Amino acid sequence: MATKIPMRMCLGCRTMKPKTDLIRIVRSPDGKISIDKTLKLSGRGAYVCNNSECFKRIIKSRAVSRTLKTEIPEDIYNSLQENLNG
Repeated sequence: MATKIPMRMCLGCRTMKPKTDLIRIVRSPDGKISIDKTLKLSGRGAYVCNNSECFKRIIKSRAVSRTLKTEIPEDIYNSLQENLNG
């Protein structure tokens, strides 16, 4: 029997994709914002596609700040941009 792959919505393009294809930004219970490479950190998560178009959209719309209900530090955006494929 095939295992079910969890689907998540990208905040940039609003399409449902497999969780493993997206980058997760997480706000931990103590309020720290980080990029979750393991997809297993506890806390509230926001997902974005691994491409520059979606990245530009989330910055312009401030979607991550709204989803995580906190301001996102500039270094998180910089780190995210360095991890993008295209």
